[in-house]
Amino acid sequence: MAMTAGDKYALRLFFFAAIPLAKTVAENDPKFVKKFKGKNFVFQISVLSPEFKKTGKLSTHFVVKDGKWETHTGETHPRPDVELEFSNPDKFILFFTGKGMPLPKIKGALAHLPTFVNILMTLLRMAGLLQATDVPAKPEDQELLVLLYINLLTVGVSQLNRVEHPGVKAFTTGSPDRVYAFAVTGYEKLQGWLRVKDGQTVSGRGECKRCKPFVCMRFDSPKHALEILMSKAEMIPYMQNGYLTIEGAPEFGNELSIQLFTVAYYAQGTYLDDQKKQ
Repeated sequence: MAMTAGDKYALRLFFFAAIPLAKTVAENDPKFVKKFKGKNFVFQISVLSPEFKKTGKLSTHFVVKDGKWETHTGETHPRPDVELEFSNPDKFILFFTGKGMPLPKIKGALAHLPTFVNILMTLLRMAGLLQATDVPAKPEDQELLVLLYINLLTVGVSQLNRVEHPGVKAFTTGSPDRVYAFAVTGYEKLQGWLRVKDGQTVSGRGECKRCKPFVCMRFDSPKHALEILMSKAEMIPYMQNGYLTIEGAPEFGNELSIQLFTVAYYAQGTYLDDQKKQ
């Protein structure tokens, strides 16, 4: 079955924005930092389809050297130590949106069993956080999930723009040079930004050093950030209570929110439900 436009957008988000978050978990959760310390291996996630005309395969892989993860988005490694290979995009999307459990072909697991187990635990940790429907109770889990969300949303909008999603492209086309940022007061790591200029986008972690944000959604705590990012609360009451501040040009905050919902629409697989109704 040919891929739909929604499938193509979802694959772009997962391979270029979501799967790379495994590095974020591995290097920010103390449990996994300890497990991967001193380890060296190559791990890859891939999906097969004749629609990937060059190689018949779309992949993202990680080169881990002494526990430090290098991310290679959209690139296929010829000989990974461990690989999760999905036979088609449908199975991949069902698995990563949590709407099904079609298992991939697992390569290298027996030869690198301890490494495979740690990788699997990392992926489950990442998925458990991103698929959570409630704000985690532990402060350290809240901080990690905010970091994941900020990275996913900023990179996700940029990636959808690169594959010319109509709604995102309309947001970026003709735009002057503007930076849209996220920040949690008192948490230096919990920052990220999206820079837009005349249809082009680039995203980054931390504070944008080159120019002052045009719009910055600043939260007073990780908990309140998640309640907004997970659509558990309305923005206006939180702004009135001082939990959220829209710095810069607040009238453009709604435009940014629309792009974030677009990312969630594909990353959560909501588009699949809408396709069934058609």
